[in-house]
Amino acid sequence: MKKIKLDVSKISDWDSFHDFFSEELGFPDYYGRNMDAWIDCVGDLFEQGNDLLCFELEEMKDLKERSKEIYEAINECSAFVNYRMTEQGQDSILSLSYA
Repeated sequence: MKKIKLDVSKISDWDSFHDFFSEELGFPDYYGRNMDAWIDCVGDLFEQGNDLLCFELEEMKDLKERSKEIYEAINECSAFVNYRMTEQGQDSILSLSYA
């Protein structure tokens, strides 16, 4: 399992969300800065390494208080990344851990 520590305290709005994940995860220049593109890019991370990913998300409680919408989007879109894989007959590829 590949663990990626992400301190989400830097996220305050959608622009900072997309900036943060693009920089931290090395999304390509063509990243569309929307949740469909986020799902695609996270799925691409798995294809690059073929190892289960664990996002260790620090400060999620504070993010939930700052922006419940972004907090929920992280959860829902992470679940969709896994749903897409299971629809293709593969195992889930992404887990979330909150600190």
